[in-house]
Amino acid sequence: MAATATSFLHPTFPSPGNKRTTRANTKSKIFHVSPRMSLQQQPPQPPSPPPAPITDLLTTITGFLWGKTLPPQLLISTVRTTWNTTWQLMMKQLAPSDPSGSYTRPASQFRANLQSVQVSRQNPSALHLYVGLSCPWAHRTLIVRALKGLEEAVPVSIASPGKDGLWEFRQVSSSSNRDELMPSLDNANGCKTLKEVYGLRRGGYSGRSSVPLLWDVEKREVICNESSDIIEFFNSGFDGVAGSSSLDLSPPSLKGQIKEWNRIIYPNVNNGVYRCGFAQSQEAYDVAVNDLFSTLDMLDDHLANSRYLCGDVLTLADVCLFTTLIRFDIVYNVLFKCTKKKLLEYNNLHGYLRDIYQIPKVASTCNLEAIMDGYFKVLFPLNPGGIRPVVPTCCEHEVLSKPHNRGSPISIGTYTEIHVS
Repeated sequence: MAATATSFLHPTFPSPGNKRTTRANTKSKIFHVSPRMSLQQQPPQPPSPPPAPITDLLTTITGFLWGKTLPPQLLISTVRTTWNTTWQLMMKQLAPSDPSGSYTRPASQFRANLQSVQVSRQNPSALHLYVGLSCPWAHRTLIVRALKGLEEAVPVSIASPGKDGLWEFRQVSSSSNRDELMPSLDNANGCKTLKEVYGLRRGGYSGRSSVPLLWDVEKREVICNESSDIIEFFNSGFDGVAGSSSLDLSPPSLKGQIKEWNRIIYPNVNNGVYRCGFAQSQEAYDVAVNDLFSTLDMLDDHLANSRYLCGDVLTLADVCLFTTLIRFDIVYNVLFKCTKKKLLEYNNLHGYLRDIYQIPKVASTCNLEAIMDGYFKVLFPLNPGGIRPVVPTCCEHEVLSKPHNRGSPISIGTYTEIHVS
C-alpha cells in the first residue's frame, strides 16, 4: 500500500562558521529528508474504532463473493430466488391471498348492532375511539365524527404504525401550522400498543388488532371494529344526546342508493387498490387493476352530472369513497402500482375530491405526511428501503383548497346549501 501521510521536509542552511561553503553547495543541500521520518512511514494517527462485527462480516463475505466485479449470473439468480421466496412468506402474513394470488381481506372480528347501543345523556363519553391516521377505514370514522360534531362525546386516541407491524401509541408534535390530527398517547387505557387494548377485554384477545376500534370505557370491552358499522352509529346514534341531529348522512330515502354504491365501490376501489398492491401473481394484479380503473372511469362519468354520488346530498357513500381518493396519488398510484392514471387526470373525480376536502372539519382529518409514513415506512415487502417520497404538488393543501366549481359551499351545521349571488 502506498504511503498516504504527508512527508515532512526541512530546509538546511550553511553553518555560520563555514565561510568556504559555495552557493552551489548551498543550493544542492537546501532540502533533505528529516531523519525522524522516512517516506515509508506515516504520521501518528488516533486509533480508529474497530468495525462493527456485522458490517465487517458482510464486507468480508461481499469481497469474497464479488471481488471487484459485478455478481456472477449464478449469484444474481440465487439472490433473486431467495428474495422472492422471502417476499412471498412476508406477503402471506401481511396480505393473505387465495390460490390465484388475489388478496383476500380478513373479516372484522367484532361486529355489533350498534343501533341498539344506548348512549346516556348523563355520560355520553363512555365510548372511546381508537384510530390510525394512515388507515382509510379508520379515516371514515374520523370524518363522520367531525361532521356530526361528536369530538367531545367520543374522545379519540390516535395510534401510529410501528415497524414491527403493531399499532403503537406515541406523542408526535405537528410540523404544520394547520390544525390537523396527530398521533397521540392512549388517552383511555394508557396502553403502549393497540394489541394491549384488545387484550384488556374480558377473556383477552390474540387475533388481529386493527383500527378503527370503538371501546366501551365503563365495561372495558370492545364494542366494534368494523368501520361501516361505526359510521352508521355515529350518523344517528347520538341524535338528541350530542352533536348535530340536523345532518343525516344516510337518509332513509337514499339508503338503497348508498348500499348499491358501496357494493360497487368497496371491492373495486376501496379494497381494489389493495388488491393491486398486494397481488401475488401477475394474473391477480391484471384483474384488480382493470376492475379499479374501469370503476374510476365510470365514477368520473357519473360525477360529470352529479355533485355527489347520490345527487346533491353528501352521504356515507361519499365518505367511504373520499378516504381512498385522498390517498390515491400520494400512495396507491406509486406504492400499490395503480399507475394507469393519476387521480389528477380525472377532472370530475379530482374536483369531487376537492369539494369534500373543503367541507369544514374534513381537511383537519387528512394528515398527508402521517398517511405516507404509514405506508412507505411500514410496508417493508413493498418498500424495503423505507424511504418516504415527498408529497406530490397536486396533493398539497394549497392545491386541494383551490375552487372546485361543483356548487355552492355546504354548511354542515344546518346541512343547507349556501347560495352565493
